[in-house]
Amino acid sequence: MDIKKIRNIRYITWGCLLAIVWAVQLIPGWGEGYARHIYPPVCRVLSFVSSWFPFSVGDLFIFLSILFVCLYPCYGTWKKHGWKKILRREVEYLVMVYVWFYLAWGLNYSQDSFYKRTGIPYTPYSEEQFLAFCHHYIETLNSHWVVIGHPDKEEIRREIKRQYDLHGKELGIRVSAHSLPSNKEMLFSSFISKVGVLGYMGPFFCEYNLNKELLPVQFPATYAHELAHFLGISGEAEANFYAYQVCTHSPDQGIRFCGYFSILNYLLGNAYRLLDEVSYKELFEAIRPEIIELARYKQAYWEQRYSPAIGSIQKWIYDLYLRGNKIESGRKNYSEVIGLLLSYEAWQQTQTTAEENM
Repeated sequence: MDIKKIRNIRYITWGCLLAIVWAVQLIPGWGEGYARHIYPPVCRVLSFVSSWFPFSVGDLFIFLSILFVCLYPCYGTWKKHGWKKILRREVEYLVMVYVWFYLAWGLNYSQDSFYKRTGIPYTPYSEEQFLAFCHHYIETLNSHWVVIGHPDKEEIRREIKRQYDLHGKELGIRVSAHSLPSNKEMLFSSFISKVGVLGYMGPFFCEYNLNKELLPVQFPATYAHELAHFLGISGEAEANFYAYQVCTHSPDQGIRFCGYFSILNYLLGNAYRLLDEVSYKELFEAIRPEIIELARYKQAYWEQRYSPAIGSIQKWIYDLYLRGNKIESGRKNYSEVIGLLLSYEAWQQTQTTAEENM
């Protein structure tokens, strides 16, 4: 078979795969079919392959891909390839990466929304309802205060998985982790800290990576957040919601506190925007001083590592990425976890009332 024929077969193959990706994104119901029937076996295979390696295969793949895209034009020029051939190779490689990303994990963005999957209706809330939720949350947060020492990461991983096994299905998660998937440390944690990223789901090999500079109080919820992505959850607010639920359902007091603490900044951010100055001040002053001190320490810890120049570029790119994948609020999606929690709480109250009236 001649080279031209092989090249044409490659182009046709990539074209067909691109068409499949776009069809799943555009045709109602196909994204849900992918999430239910295609992603689970793909996830198991890719995760199994990546488990053979003690380092982050996805990090290495992304790094080498960036090198290839940047350096191949120089190599092609040195080899006296024409500019058309160089451009063709670059475009083909980028198409391969694009298709791999979506078929391996990215089409989870096209599945049904949280509310449709779970049957929990979205509940608009008033300022009074929000304030009542805030006070109840802070009382619970204060009552679970505990000093977090050096975490037993293996025990935390097992406990988080156990809670997902117990509560995942009722909360709309369709993928189960049959074995304990291993998180890996980022290969470039110090650099990633400059953009304030604590962890990310590696879609190309279905592995999830945590920043090795995580504070002990952040490890349980960050691990649970990235595990939610591994289980097919695409939205950041949803991943925060699931992390909160599995951590706060744990019998381990340290994990429970970390779960409650994980949404404190989101709650205060929403409160600052929604409440008047007096109400916000009363709310803030109700938080235990030890927790305020811990929150300030966490903020200072990451500010020391953060680079405003690099961070602003990353925020802009990631915001575009989220908006391009049907997360219309972009990076603000993280803080929408509060709306999910309020809707979930209202739904639970409705369910309890219905059971009492039976």
